[in-house]
Amino acid sequence: MERPRSSATSALSFYIHIPYCSKRCGYCDFNTYTPKELGTADLALITTPYVDSAINEIELAKHQVGQAIVPTIFFGGGTPSLMPSGEIARLISSVRENFEISSEIEVTLEANPDTITEKYLSEIFAAGVNRLSMGMQSAVSHVLAALDRTHDPANVKQACEIAKRVGFKHLSVDLIYGVPGESIADWQTSYETAFSLPIDHISAYALIVETGTKLAAQVKRGELVMPSDDETAEKYLAFDGAAERAGFAWYELSNWAKPGGHCRHNIAYWNGSYWWGIGPGAHSYLNGRRWWNVKHPTTYQSAISGGQSPEANSELLSEENMRAEFIMLQIRMKEGIELARLDSRECEQAKSFRDSGHIDGEQWHSGRLVLTPSGRLIADRIVREMLV
Repeated sequence: MERPRSSATSALSFYIHIPYCSKRCGYCDFNTYTPKELGTADLALITTPYVDSAINEIELAKHQVGQAIVPTIFFGGGTPSLMPSGEIARLISSVRENFEISSEIEVTLEANPDTITEKYLSEIFAAGVNRLSMGMQSAVSHVLAALDRTHDPANVKQACEIAKRVGFKHLSVDLIYGVPGESIADWQTSYETAFSLPIDHISAYALIVETGTKLAAQVKRGELVMPSDDETAEKYLAFDGAAERAGFAWYELSNWAKPGGHCRHNIAYWNGSYWWGIGPGAHSYLNGRRWWNVKHPTTYQSAISGGQSPEANSELLSEENMRAEFIMLQIRMKEGIELARLDSRECEQAKSFRDSGHIDGEQWHSGRLVLTPSGRLIADRIVREMLV
């Protein structure tokens, strides 16, 4: 059973990875590099050759896919807003030159509030970027310090105001909760500050301590203490209620939006649509096949310049794989899963969670499996037990 995808089978979204940051945050294990780690003090010396390679991969996608309509482009990282606006424009132009662009295309760029100027935003807006996603994380200085973030909380509001003046209609911020030393009051300050911004989308993620990060080492040494799971759950539920009161409706486990503010690029992932990931470490999915690129920018560029595919490895998804991913992804969504798509064993496993209040009973009787707020907290467990 293949995961359902958008009705336009010729649709292909693009994720474009920008693997550069000015510094590495203590909690981050993303595939990113500082200029110093890449042997230069000047980011400008490496961005143009990198974009040249990324454009070559876009052309490779055209050669492999043929005709396709592009509904969304997402610049992630790393810190895409470190890239010169002209390089962002070159990448968007390459997608336009090689593929048909949807008349309602969504083009998102992740941004660090400290890197934003009105001139820069005006230039990328003119190039086609129409949605910004800003890394706010927290509005409380000591929480940002625990995350090893360097931006000034006040710059988030300033960046949003600049973006609105430029003409951006869709703005999003990311928050992180469950940070060492973050009180319930600190978390409330952060999300209430976020709700006061001129945004139409907000993502809230529980902090995960990733092996090999600076944060993991600090926790291991006892320098930082992670909050209890109960406290982190309390923060999620408090945020969910406050978001609804502020006009943001939940539509995916970690995402809330005002009407029209949903991130269509991420919805494409969750709905099983096709996407091509450009850049080092980027993942792609097409026709039941998933593949991922080599991780290091230098290795990536060497493969491209040598006329080789940057692909590191791949997998063909079996019917069983696709079924598991369908359940794992669709259960995250507000719409949930039609019970008719589940077999009798899966339904039987889910009934205990319906009876415990983790699955909405009214929706169940209407023929859908939809998580309640408490169910969202244990979504992974529900999926595991359904698929056991």
